[in-house]
Amino acid sequence: MLVSFGNPSSAHQAGIEAERRIKTATAQLARAIGDPDGSFGRIIWTSGGTESDALGVLGAGRTKKKAKKVVVSAIEHPAVKQSAAMLSELGWKIAEYPVGRSGVGDVEAIRKTVDSDTGVLAVMLVNNEIATIAPVAELAAAARKISPDIHVHCDAVQALGKIEINVAELGADSVAFAAHKLHGPKGVGALWLKKGARIRPFWAGGGQQDGLRSGTDNVPGIAGMGLAAELACEDLLERQARHRGYADALIAACEAAGLRFQVNAAEATRAAHVLSLAFDGCPAEPLLHVLESRGVLVSAGSACAEKSRKPSPVLTAIGVPKTHGTLRISFGRDTTDEDITFASEILIDAVRSFQ
Repeated sequence: MLVSFGNPSSAHQAGIEAERRIKTATAQLARAIGDPDGSFGRIIWTSGGTESDALGVLGAGRTKKKAKKVVVSAIEHPAVKQSAAMLSELGWKIAEYPVGRSGVGDVEAIRKTVDSDTGVLAVMLVNNEIATIAPVAELAAAARKISPDIHVHCDAVQALGKIEINVAELGADSVAFAAHKLHGPKGVGALWLKKGARIRPFWAGGGQQDGLRSGTDNVPGIAGMGLAAELACEDLLERQARHRGYADALIAACEAAGLRFQVNAAEATRAAHVLSLAFDGCPAEPLLHVLESRGVLVSAGSACAEKSRKPSPVLTAIGVPKTHGTLRISFGRDTTDEDITFASEILIDAVRSFQ
């Protein structure tokens, strides 16, 4: 797709064409998230999910003059948790609500954690490691009964193009997205901001995007994300069914081979594109490298943070035993039945070498 190199802030023809590209991408993303005509909010283009999460948590928190508490789930992405930590540098208190073995927070957990001083609540829609789907609208409603002016931020980076999203019904004031989770370009994302919700920008500049995110727009990246969002929603139901089949096939193969393992958050409602398996007696990192050496690429946790070599806070939160090594197996648009058959054979052989 050829995109004009013009600056969309310029009045010449190349700039006008670039601006048109952004408008097209904005419409594509808006349709993908259930707000096709922008009736409920606006889209702010960012550099990715991390910046979008920061704007939704830290940016919203900086607008609060009285509230001084931020509440996050125990399984939030580091982009959310670290933004909350930055609020603590401004004198805010941080509290986590538990998710238990199900990997999903409930209303009772919100009631015990949110109070009248809470200004920001973060609820992840689809977890990036175990794929659990949170009841965001239900949790947001419970929080607003306690703190009516609370800003609810939702990290939906792993949700767009994987499950149906309707921001008008989600109950959030801001929602974060990223292009690379949709087979789109890396280094571009978006924040949907509900009408009436407020955030404070991180920097000043040329006033682009109504001053909420100044800087020359990344036109090729934005155009790519818009198209990726549109394509991801066109065959969503077909991919969901196919990915569930892949997960079922992997689980069945491991069971038939007599491996000692568990499906993490097995009882929860989960998105189909990620399968989290914990193998008894198998250290995750050596297992991962054995698989990689034989052509199977998986991760031991979040791909964003696995190089840290620290125990996964998500797996700790849901009580996965330390003796179990967890693999995060994800399925993409191009994954085939043959890939799953090959991966199953290699995985079984590798796990048997440890158990």
